Amino acid sequence: MGDMKCENCRKNEASVHLTQIHEGEKVQLNLCKECARKKGFSNPLDDVPFPLAEFLAGMVKETAGESGTRVGDLTCSSCGMQFAEFSRVGRFGCGRCYKSFEKPLEDLLRRIHGSTIHRGRTPRSRAGAMAPLAEEIRLKEELRRAIQEEKFEDAAAIRDRIRTLSSRLQVGDQAG
Repeated sequence: MGDMKCENCRKNEASVHLTQIHEGEKVQLNLCKECARKKGFSNPLDDVPFPLAEFLAGMVKETAGESGTRVGDLTCSSCGMQFAEFSRVGRFGCGRCYKSFEKPLEDLLRRIHGSTIHRGRTPRSRAGAMAPLAEEIRLKEELRRAIQEEKFEDAAAIRDRIRTLSSRLQVGDQAG
């Protein structure tokens, strides 16, 4: 999506990409941050300070020093955000940042948690009760992928499965 001009001012690079389905048609609006703000679209987290930013920045510097490479210079192929900027603000610029920064993120998780895999435990008495919730989480991830890949018929079917599961969970909660 790089080098796309704002559809409103036609001057600045579009960095806010809005997608909506209107009467069965996919409508996309690509705006610069300034035009998006004027139209009332803004990220509510833009002005919220990130308390772990200094910690992340320090971890990025340490990781870069160990490997001899400039990890902070890594750039997202989609939105252009640099990993150093992520460590400063504590938020990614887009969903693809996760893939673009996969290696340094794994290194950070390994340094912070000692591993990149969560090995938590579920009490045996709750394991059976957690299965429907795990299924709902799995279905929501499937739904996200279907929407991302624009498989809208699959997305609708998955959405219906989530609704059915959710209603069963609510009935179970009321019975308990």
